Amino acid sequence: MVLSVPIRRVGGVSPALSYRPKPGSIPTQPGVYRFRDRNHRVIYVGKAKNLRARLSSYFADIATLHPRTATMVTTATSVEWTVVGTEVEALQLEYSWIKEYDPRFNVKYRDDKSYPWLAVTVSEEFPRVMVGRGAKRKGTRYFGPYSHAWAIRETVDILLRVFPMRSCSNGVFKRSAQIGRPCLLGYIDKCAAPCVGNVSAEQHREIVDDFCEFMAGRTRPFMKRIEAQMYAASEELDFERAARLRDDLGAMKKALEKQAVVLGDGSDADVIALAEDPLEVAVQVFYVRGGRIRGQRGWVADRTDEGDTSALVEDFLLQLYAGVSAEDARDAVPREILVPELPPEVETFERLLSDLRGSRVEIRVPQRGDKRTLQETVQRNAAESLALHKTKRASDLTTRNRALAEIAEALELDEAPLRIECYDVSHIQGTEIVASMVVFEDGLSRKGEYRRFVIRDQEGSDDVAAMHEVITRRFRRLLDEQARSELRPGDGEGSGPMLVDPDTGRPRKFAYAPGLVVVDGGPPQVAAAQRALDELGIDDIPVCGLAKRLEEVWLPGQEDPVILPRTSEGLYLLQRVRDEAHRFAIAHHRNRRSKSMVESVLDGVPGLGEVRRKTLLRHFGSLRKLRAASVEEIAAAPGIGPRTAEAIKQALAGEDAAHAKPSSATMGTMNQDVAADG
Repeated sequence: MVLSVPIRRVGGVSPALSYRPKPGSIPTQPGVYRFRDRNHRVIYVGKAKNLRARLSSYFADIATLHPRTATMVTTATSVEWTVVGTEVEALQLEYSWIKEYDPRFNVKYRDDKSYPWLAVTVSEEFPRVMVGRGAKRKGTRYFGPYSHAWAIRETVDILLRVFPMRSCSNGVFKRSAQIGRPCLLGYIDKCAAPCVGNVSAEQHREIVDDFCEFMAGRTRPFMKRIEAQMYAASEELDFERAARLRDDLGAMKKALEKQAVVLGDGSDADVIALAEDPLEVAVQVFYVRGGRIRGQRGWVADRTDEGDTSALVEDFLLQLYAGVSAEDARDAVPREILVPELPPEVETFERLLSDLRGSRVEIRVPQRGDKRTLQETVQRNAAESLALHKTKRASDLTTRNRALAEIAEALELDEAPLRIECYDVSHIQGTEIVASMVVFEDGLSRKGEYRRFVIRDQEGSDDVAAMHEVITRRFRRLLDEQARSELRPGDGEGSGPMLVDPDTGRPRKFAYAPGLVVVDGGPPQVAAAQRALDELGIDDIPVCGLAKRLEEVWLPGQEDPVILPRTSEGLYLLQRVRDEAHRFAIAHHRNRRSKSMVESVLDGVPGLGEVRRKTLLRHFGSLRKLRAASVEEIAAAPGIGPRTAEAIKQALAGEDAAHAKPSSATMGTMNQDVAADG
């Protein structure tokens, strides 16, 4: 229960942070706080073990706050709090206020699609099984949610021969009762036909209870009971009944086959995984009951604060479980909840969920075994869900047009940048320096236009010099292509350089000028790109940079960045372009590094020239696979005999021994490798 402590309200509509309460006036007990804007709307709700310590952190120097937190604090004009008795009460009150006020700066997870439920209307005299969507209703027991409605209907159709409960609508049920004749399901023994009195309400209720127990995962007792009845009927020479029970047993086994066994110990668990980027987070949950996956559900949310993965897990657990009713808690809250990272106040959550369930609930991160493997599967589903969400969002024509218009407005361009080129540099301690160029046209990637660069004119890890070289080479090619291309006839509107080769009909590789150049980086990289264009005499192509840490957009010669709103479609598009350039650069760098490592290791092998080295790399695909191969497997590669294979194996073994104990310098290189690839 929330203590009846009066809410403390501070401030009014004064600007900046003049509404900051006096530190001594804030209690040190646990509680929940709300920030309000000048219209007195709640814009953020949070909880704290110590209200004074937590609220004081919001009123630090604005420059030290995360931009999203700073935006919330400066948007607010007052703060208020409520003191509670325990941290569990704070958690419950936080959920209630978030649900009541829907604050704009709190993370709000929303279903990425409408998931179907299997519902049983247990509050009716003759309960009905059906497939439904949307919010849950009181007096109805739910199973799932499931990925596809057809899968539920197929399972129910199989089980109705074992549990012949009502599945018809109220209209069909009443009409059958009026005419005294059951519907088709009653004639084919997939309904006990309570509408015409074939079974009483109590008998039908027993069938419904058995169906619910089976769907809840308690399947073993029913299987054993039906198997015993089948053998008993066979001993009594009632072969017709034994055959029917045999078919019922087969139907239950068939229904169970559709639910894969993922936990050999038959435990109950909710397995949660997240996939996140600086703007959004996707969550997937697998509901495991009795060791089998009983349901799956996904959410997507905009990231509105600076919280890390553990904070996102905390927000999600609060939304997922805090609103569960007492009557549904036993089924909705399992004994074990598996998460990618523990929430900051895991003991508080465990107490809350244990009280809700009525027995011990444990939240933990799986480290090994079936549970770890299952969570990795859920993680892949979350990553695919986030990628699909991004694809759908990016493929919408209206959204893409709005994104391009927002970019043009924010960067003060003359027109929307219909063609955007983005550049990124990748290397390890100045070795194997490569760069990438990716192209987006009308907000969609054009992979056929992507280009790779190998940086040749510098030594050392100078990203700025590498960016200058890449931009210079790309746009020098643009000028060369335009100079070599024939002009269209005429001096009017249709004249100009031809962008398509008249002989082959193919577009010239670098003949298209972009409407915007984006570089992965901050002011130094932007200045290098602009300097390269200036040196080539190109003054009509705008340049900007997107810095990873705070997603700031930098323009040449400007001291302050352009800050696009976190919900901006323009920022979302720039981020996708930047991330694609980074991915493409990393892939190119890894490929070249793998080739160079193979060549350096195998340089001293007698009789192994450049051609056979390349053949060997193509055959195995990577140095790791080559190391793992046996002498016989190496000898099976084209052009490699047994003697050469033995020499290759010895060279690899010697190289492994040389690197068995890496030096501190080598470890530094490895750490930078991870950083570069990340």
